[in-house]
Formats: sequence, structure tokens, C-alpha cells
Amino acid sequence: MNSVLLAGLCTVDVVQRVAELPAPGEKLQATSVELAAGGPASNAAVAVAALGGRARLLTALGSHPLASVARADLEAHGVSIVDLAASGTEPPTVSAVAVRESDGERVVVSHNAEGAELDVTTVDLDGVQAVLLDGHHPALALTVAREAKARGVPVIVDAGSRRPVFDELLPMVDVCACSASFDGDTGGVPVVTRTHGAQPVRWWAGGREGEVPVPRVAARDTLGAGDVWHGALAYLIAVLGRVPGAGELPSILEEANRVAARRVRHIGARHWVRTRET
Repeated sequence: MNSVLLAGLCTVDVVQRVAELPAPGEKLQATSVELAAGGPASNAAVAVAALGGRARLLTALGSHPLASVARADLEAHGVSIVDLAASGTEPPTVSAVAVRESDGERVVVSHNAEGAELDVTTVDLDGVQAVLLDGHHPALALTVAREAKARGVPVIVDAGSRRPVFDELLPMVDVCACSASFDGDTGGVPVVTRTHGAQPVRWWAGGREGEVPVPRVAARDTLGAGDVWHGALAYLIAVLGRVPGAGELPSILEEANRVAARRVRHIGARHWVRTRET
């Protein structure tokens, strides 16, 4: 089984669907409420497992009762958790999310989104074919990247936005998966991609560049769609077993786009996993 190590943030998401996103001072009645694990690395881990890979998540959850919500969700969906803050009693990060019924657009309010700092000196990468980092726990990201680089394991970074750790991290990265909001230099990373919602995914590799269109679908829930895309990308690179070249990258991105499109067609954090729709 293709194995991906994911390192980063795990949150507890409180997701409410509403007819319209709230205006300042407005009170709304939600049509549904859902509790699920969230965070870039966590959602990506679910995607890896859903695609048939072995997903191992390095994160900080702790022993607070709220942590059991995220832990149960992830384990139910095939994710193996290495809790680096198992003895901690502080509550995990909680994100309040409102999702608009008509088009799946959402707003997210999160406290302590950078996550707790973790002092990790070694990481077990036996059998791992790719690692995905979200940068929310900087020391952890650097440790994993160094170990992966030493072993020749492809390192993928979820560059949703620029983080201070990226100055030190990017020289060890093989694939920088940027969002449209990422600004700044990618520091000579061999493979760079840039997603922009429903617009084509741009890519640069080996002195070549191009774009891959995104399937046209009726979006019903966009929460975590980018995370799912990153998880699919990491899984497909693990299947390949090495950093993709310019000739292989478009087909990998096409498949990642297809998986993310499947995610946004379904309401709720995990329904896309349970359906066999493609």
C-alpha cells in the first residue's frame, strides 16, 4: 500500500450550513450542524486514505475531551494518528465554519490556527513514499523535511499562504503546491503548482509550464476542497514513487482535480468519501 506521512494541524470544525452568510450583527438559523476534524494536513490525510493509501498524521491533539471528536472522525476514515501532544490538556484548535447553501462558499473563524510548537528530533519514515507538510507546526515541518530529504522521499508543501518557516523549509521541498493567495518566491523548488478555485491549475517543472483545466461541477460545499486536492496530489506522487517530471505532472494534476471536484459536489466533510460517485 502506498504510504504518505502528513504533518500539520488538526482542528475540531463546527460546520453550520446557512441560506446566506451572516452580515455583521445578524443572527441566522442553521439548516444543519456537523462536527468533524479539520485542518490542511488532517483533511489531506482523509483523502489519502479514501484513495486507498496508508495515511499517517503527525499532529498535536492532546487529552482534552474535544480532541476525541477529531480523533474519532479521523480514525473512522482510515487515518493513523501520531499525537505529539498526547499528554496535553489544552483544547485543540476549534474552527467555526458557515457554509452557504446555494454555492458551497464558506467563511472560517479559527483561534490559534498556527498550532502549538512541537519539539521533535526524529521521525519514522520507514515505508513512506511521500510526505506532505502544511507548515502549521514549524519545528515539526522542518524535522520531517530534513529526514525525508536525507532519505530521498518526495517532500510536498501545502502553500496556502506564506508562512515564516517557508524561508527555511522551501530549499528542502520538491513540490510547492501554492494557492492563488500565496505570494512571494518559491525559492527554486523543482515543481510548483498553483490552484485558483474553478480556474485551471498552473504548473512549472523542468523548465516547462502549462495548465490543467478543472472539471465543471455544481459546487455544494467547498470546505476543505483544497486540502483534499493536496491529499490526492501527495497520494499520486507516492504511487509514482518519485518527484514527477514535466511529462507526468499534467496527468497527476488532472486526477487531483477530479478528486477535488468530487469533494465539492457533496455536502458535509466526509460524504464525498462514502459515495462511489466519480
